[in-house]
Amino acid sequence: MKKKILIVTGDPNSINSEIIYKSWKKIDASLKKRIYFIGSLDLIRKQFSKLRYKEKILEVKNLDEKINEKYLKIINVGLKFKNPFKVPFKSASKYILQSLSLAHNLAISNKVQGIINCAIDKKLLIKNKIGVTELLAKKCNINDNSEVMLIRNEKFSVCPLTTHIDIKDVPKKINKSLIINKVKTINTWYKKKLKKKPHIGILGLNPHNAELRKKSEELSIIKPAVKRLKKYKINIKGPLVSDTIFVSEFKKYDVIVGMYHDQVLSPFKSIYKFDAINATLGLKYLRVSPDHGTGFNIIGKNKGDSLSLIRSIKFVNKLGK
Repeated sequence: MKKKILIVTGDPNSINSEIIYKSWKKIDASLKKRIYFIGSLDLIRKQFSKLRYKEKILEVKNLDEKINEKYLKIINVGLKFKNPFKVPFKSASKYILQSLSLAHNLAISNKVQGIINCAIDKKLLIKNKIGVTELLAKKCNINDNSEVMLIRNEKFSVCPLTTHIDIKDVPKKINKSLIINKVKTINTWYKKKLKKKPHIGILGLNPHNAELRKKSEELSIIKPAVKRLKKYKINIKGPLVSDTIFVSEFKKYDVIVGMYHDQVLSPFKSIYKFDAINATLGLKYLRVSPDHGTGFNIIGKNKGDSLSLIRSIKFVNKLGK
């Protein structure tokens, strides 16, 4: 029997219900049969009602229940909210943490192909001072920073070495072991899952980093890390110049690794728009999310684009564990 795909319904104050409904209408019955949503049954029903969506939603207790594939199946977190699109911050944060914990506990079983979490406002995890990637890595007892956030589509991928931290803190976070561990995770995953040895480019941190100024991170950290990675027979080049790489040279690489979040995500999204997914590599299971935000300002306007969630579902279906 094929393994299940878990979809965490995500931030309650979002367009997630719209995206879920649109995606559900476009995927085939064989996939629907294997998809289980994790969230509040009460909340999703209320949101669908507000959006005037008519879809059969059914609560299931576990992954072994045999349900008609036409039903949208929810493993119920159990929380209820009065206003379905204006959930108070503390309640929304509790809801997200409970949903992700339940998804993690189910995913470590041998019955799950992977987790997809719909968009989540990072502020809801502020108490933990981490994002979803780091939260799940902690739950998986990963302590060497080897987990990887990979933004990708069929053509190209990018990876930020540091994720949800302020720019002023980036230089303090970067070190040789961080670079080596994350690049090794990327290389291993590409070889195992995509059956190819990836061409990896790594960017510098500073403006005009090709000058390799004395005491720069390029000279003291990035170049030595690249040298070490080449000894592992990893196909890597860098530090590359970040202000020109995304003009055209990026096409020579399978993955570009950047030093911080927006260094690689901003150009990637400028080039590929919504044709991307966010995958976490190095966990005990595959975790993916659509590469877009919560869209709070367009709730109820029927403007949400379901492409990224559909791409996420197909990606997990294809690769999984």
